[in-house]
Amino acid sequence: MPKLSKVVSLRPTGTPSNSTVSGTVPNRKANDETRTRSHLTEDEVEKLLRVAKDGRYAQRDHLMVLMAFRHGLRVSELCDLRWNDVDFKQGTIHIRRLKGSKDSVHYLESDETRPLKSLKKGANGPYLFESERGGPISAAGFRKQLARWGEKADLGFPVNPHMLRHACGYALANKGMDTRSLQAYLGHASITHTVRYTEMSPTRFKNIWR
Repeated sequence: MPKLSKVVSLRPTGTPSNSTVSGTVPNRKANDETRTRSHLTEDEVEKLLRVAKDGRYAQRDHLMVLMAFRHGLRVSELCDLRWNDVDFKQGTIHIRRLKGSKDSVHYLESDETRPLKSLKKGANGPYLFESERGGPISAAGFRKQLARWGEKADLGFPVNPHMLRHACGYALANKGMDTRSLQAYLGHASITHTVRYTEMSPTRFKNIWR
């Protein structure tokens, strides 16, 4: 992805760039300076899943990472999943999208339904993923925990929940899913948000020299 041109500072010569004496706030590092890409590879997701499974709430934590990746969920969408979104009989889950995105219904795989049924037995409320106190896991709480798992997995860069959503998009594009289907799966209102995944997919160049 091409980088934006740097903004030239109009600060008078001799004024410290990060001085707080004049009331200015030190500049934050741009995202490009702190990470090389905005998504995780499937191998990196697997490493996170292994780490998440090694804890006090292994079943819940592993499932949160798995479902965030597999269904391309934003962190708020993940934490807001409820039992009435799940249809065990049909093996589906209703994905309620945010930010003007479109809702959809996804199929659940067996490695999701089994732990979901187990969690349902001990559920105290309407949310799939509960904290120790019985309320829903907060977005901030999951964000912090995922960052810890990223460090423990020794990925070498900071991890945030949205990287799992991007990982889903790239993984499905690499498997050959067409742009329109991917748009519907991720709930994008505009296809312009979806083409980033298919444009980077190497599958369209496969066997090009044969």
